[in-house]
Amino acid sequence: MGIELKNRGAPSPDGRWPVEDSLAELAQLARTAGVEVVGQTYQRLESINPATLIGKGKVEELVEYRRKLDYDVLIFDEELSPRQQRNLEEALGESVKVLDRTALILDIFAHHAHTREGALQVELAQYEYRLPRLTRRWTHLARQAGGGAARGGVAGVGLRGPGETQLETDRREIGRRIARLKRELEQVRTHRRGYRRRRQKAAIPVVAIVGYTNAGKSTLLNAISDADVLVEDKLFATLDPTTRRVTLPEGREVLFTDTVGFIQKLPTTLVAAFRATLEEVAEANLLLHVVDITHPNALEQSRAVEETLAEIEATGKPVVVALNKIDKLKNPSLIQELVAEFPNSLAISARERLGLTELLSRVETVLNQELVYVTVCIPYHEGSLVPLFHRQGTVEKEEHSKEGTILAGRLPARYLEAFRRYLI
Repeated sequence: MGIELKNRGAPSPDGRWPVEDSLAELAQLARTAGVEVVGQTYQRLESINPATLIGKGKVEELVEYRRKLDYDVLIFDEELSPRQQRNLEEALGESVKVLDRTALILDIFAHHAHTREGALQVELAQYEYRLPRLTRRWTHLARQAGGGAARGGVAGVGLRGPGETQLETDRREIGRRIARLKRELEQVRTHRRGYRRRRQKAAIPVVAIVGYTNAGKSTLLNAISDADVLVEDKLFATLDPTTRRVTLPEGREVLFTDTVGFIQKLPTTLVAAFRATLEEVAEANLLLHVVDITHPNALEQSRAVEETLAEIEATGKPVVVALNKIDKLKNPSLIQELVAEFPNSLAISARERLGLTELLSRVETVLNQELVYVTVCIPYHEGSLVPLFHRQGTVEKEEHSKEGTILAGRLPARYLEAFRRYLI
């Protein structure tokens, strides 16, 4: 079920998708969660109904659809308030479970979080979503497995819950669990900060692969690093980040990190819960933005990614755009025209390994643009600085003298301090 405000065009200048396209994505999300889609509808409104989101006539229409289609789950493309969700469920009958886009994404994330960090992040987001929605009627998030993140599908829902006293107990218990999860995630953040400090000491640049879900990020990481990351034609097929070391064409080593895919209307609770993971994006030296150039909403998808990057304060970094899946273009002559629409972009096919050498060269060029030309004489007792210079910079001349190793070349400005005392 989608809505479209009449004072917004389609497509609108604020980046919102045409309602039909957004509903098509919602259907794909539902199928990813294991839900059979039997129909869809939407309503154009002058303003939102605070009680049910949609108008009274549309609610009556949904009741009629219930008789015809015998559906047991109704999914809204917009986020519902707890009041709206309760009122809609009362209107449709207790055999129908009303969910919104946020609950659906949370359910998918619960299935795809395999690391402890990912499970903690999903569980926190689920509890924060569920807490204001607790009623006598359990939500699909109520079915917890051993205290961990919910793993059940969204279809088998609508069970009667406990009485009011038990609900109050549940609220207190959820509050305690949220506090515990936040403490554990803070430990994760502390661990990640320590890992980043060690990585910075080793001075290996980090390239964060970002992009809309299903744009081909994992396929690209597999292609450039011979990794073995799960690849499926589904939204959010991979959730947990994967990092691989890659040698660029001129010999420089970098770390490529595949991050969680973004999506339009990404729930605020998820952005907050996944901050520990998204910090990897914010701390990266360069962003590699992968765009599915064959998608009819490619431009809108790229804007959704940029909005999320701004939300996690990861803007202002060098960006290389990889226009992926060119092997699926029906008219290859459009490639140059598409490249012109995206600044600093290249056309590639991660699946067919087309344009990957050029892509890595572009990444290397952008990283090298921040290099400063220096000449240093490194004493032999500080020999560990020599491979550091080779890894992070470009060496144009290397000689050996009585005092030490003389290197001339370009080095990232952030590493100058380590070599400052040996400048000549």
